[in-house]
Amino acid sequence: MIVDDHEVVRRGIAEVVERAEGMTVSAEAGSVADGVRRAGLVQPQVLLVDLQLPDGTGIDLISQVRQTLPGARAIILTSFDDDDAFAAALEAGASAYLLKSVRGAEIADVIRAVAAGRTLLDERTITRRKAGHEDPTENLTPSELRVLDLIGEGMSNREIAERLGVAEKTVKNHITALLAKMGLQRRTQVAAWVASRKHSSWRAEPGH
Repeated sequence: MIVDDHEVVRRGIAEVVERAEGMTVSAEAGSVADGVRRAGLVQPQVLLVDLQLPDGTGIDLISQVRQTLPGARAIILTSFDDDDAFAAALEAGASAYLLKSVRGAEIADVIRAVAAGRTLLDERTITRRKAGHEDPTENLTPSELRVLDLIGEGMSNREIAERLGVAEKTVKNHITALLAKMGLQRRTQVAAWVASRKHSSWRAEPGH
């Protein structure tokens, strides 16, 4: 069963599955509510679920379906390469986590492996991922983190100084320090980094 709010994506995945030997699409849905209802009707062996749905997340759907169909296996298919989402998928009982950039043949292989009882998602994978995704802000002081946030809001050094009640020179010192700690060269890179973090969260408002 395929759950994704984009019909084009669903149809593309359905074609891949239908072409693969021994697999068939039992149902399609575009929301958590519709997915839970249809899963109850068709009782799919494997769920292929997008993370972001109009009325919740794929994690919500997996948790609800597994209450009535504990034997159902789940695969997350998403565009978010996000450690928090990865961990949430594991906690909800998903067996695999696929990015939408994968090739069609890979999707079929993963579905087949999960249907056979394999789990391609585990704590060790998350530990390895986190080791390779160090947080560049982890060594910043509280003051430097505040300056980082205000740069992300588009404030000038003078505006940041006024907001924090410090001298403009102090703000410049904070920026010099946080650039060094984050491995960046320019203030504009800091602004871009903050913006990318704000738009990368899979827990966006429903419908976004």
